[in-house]
Amino acid sequence: MQQMQDNSTKNIILAIVLCLVVVFGWSSLAQYMGWIPAPDPKLVAEQEELAKQQAQEEAKRKAEADREALLPTFTPSEGKNLTVETPLYTAVLYSGGGALRSFALKNYRMSLEPNAPLVNIVSERASAVAPLGLVINSQPSWSTGKWALESGMDQDLQLQTAQKGKISLRGEVDGLSVQRHFTFSADTYLLEEELVLVNLSEQSRTIRLAYTVAADSRNAGGDRYDVMRVAWDNNGSLDEESSFDTLTQQGRMESGRMIWAGAMSNYFLAAVLPENPDNSVMKGRAQNTVYRAALEQPDLVLGGKESRRLKVRYWFGPKDRKQLLAVSEDLAKSVDLGMFSLIAKGLLWILQNFYDLVHNWGIAIIMLTFVIKALFWPLTAKSYASMEKMKKLQPLMVEIREKYKDDKEQMNKEVMNLYKTYGVNPASGCVPILVQLPVFFGLYQALLTFIELRHAALIPTLPGTDMLWLADLSSKDPLYITPIIMGVTMVIQQKMSPPANDPMQRKIMMFLPIIFTFLFLGFPSGLVIYWLVNNVLSIFQQWLMMRKNKKKPASA
Repeated sequence: MQQMQDNSTKNIILAIVLCLVVVFGWSSLAQYMGWIPAPDPKLVAEQEELAKQQAQEEAKRKAEADREALLPTFTPSEGKNLTVETPLYTAVLYSGGGALRSFALKNYRMSLEPNAPLVNIVSERASAVAPLGLVINSQPSWSTGKWALESGMDQDLQLQTAQKGKISLRGEVDGLSVQRHFTFSADTYLLEEELVLVNLSEQSRTIRLAYTVAADSRNAGGDRYDVMRVAWDNNGSLDEESSFDTLTQQGRMESGRMIWAGAMSNYFLAAVLPENPDNSVMKGRAQNTVYRAALEQPDLVLGGKESRRLKVRYWFGPKDRKQLLAVSEDLAKSVDLGMFSLIAKGLLWILQNFYDLVHNWGIAIIMLTFVIKALFWPLTAKSYASMEKMKKLQPLMVEIREKYKDDKEQMNKEVMNLYKTYGVNPASGCVPILVQLPVFFGLYQALLTFIELRHAALIPTLPGTDMLWLADLSSKDPLYITPIIMGVTMVIQQKMSPPANDPMQRKIMMFLPIIFTFLFLGFPSGLVIYWLVNNVLSIFQQWLMMRKNKKKPASA
């Protein structure tokens, strides 16, 4: 029985093998014997070509489908203003091209008056030159193109904290389909745009794009310390043009790796930051009170029916270093702290910490002055000790001048020998001032650029009156009280110091308080307060030194 089953299994396997031999072997044998003709190589090549063409057609249909997604039926519509409301600003965008009509900052006012208007970077005058505008092949797209809002994008945006909102526009400009997708954020002054370009023709084209920004110079302080200018960052180096004549007559043009470009004052900035800064061209101009910058991108080649996506960012807001740093270190360079930037940053850090304690920027400046005075106290003490020695040498100095009044060379020689004998440095009185100059200039630059000090008060009104006094530490004392008192303290310091040997030098020193007072009349009041408090502390230190010297025995 078992043997019959084994035979059956073998028979089945043998039958399967014979079938495979018949199927595959017969075909080969028939072709070999010529009973079945071999495949024609030409026919095989044609079939392969047909398959390739079908694959290309499929790819083309897919590309057409993608373009159809980017290019739905376009019907231009009449432009309208769309309002974007955030905790930081109120912006008005015109749908007919995407230019800004307004950009008002909610946390900043034009002046100290209670009902003063908000700082509007894009005023009515500035809006006339289309900030946030797109120039295509030298054509202003907002006036030469046809535009419409994307479906569902025709509503104003009301953004709360941490929210983002989008406005999308579609247009046709110079044979191109253009889509502008703007993203607004509630927590920053940064605007982001995705730009989609599609070549509507069958032929390749070269496209030249430029992005524009503009700002009204009336947002600046209006004095020589706060002027509007066109600024740009070329490969990490900040540069600017503030000459109104230059910007109105011939304008300013620069090329290179333009990381950003825009119009700015000491405290506010309107700038464009391209995705690709290489080989860009910045063009800056001024007209009336409006300063405008256009950033032209390298030529872009689009093949027939080809599409391209680009990105660009904009900043319309205050020059707040922390917020600018969150965007890029290069944009933060718009807060120009000058050649003593390292010192200025350190002073700002100390000021910020003092402000966190007392919540008054004026008091924070006074506290900073005490710290700086403490640091320079030993150097100043040494200087005062040398000046006291000079004061005691005055009788000998008078004798030398009388003895050698007809021989200037010998007189100077004897005076220098006298200094050497008694260990006196005639320049010691200048050393503390020279050493403190970098601190002075660092603080000066900090006060002119640190937006937290704009409209920050020490004493808002003159005591007993309603007259504005030290209500804005970034601007001059409107009543000129502090610079005059500062000049008086300089006179007191001179009276406490030994007179200069040279009559001409004595006359110069006598006029110094007048010159300094005149210069300080227009300085930021915060800086005048620093210098005034420093002078008062110096007088106190000098008095202590004089008192100490009087107590010394005569033999000393």
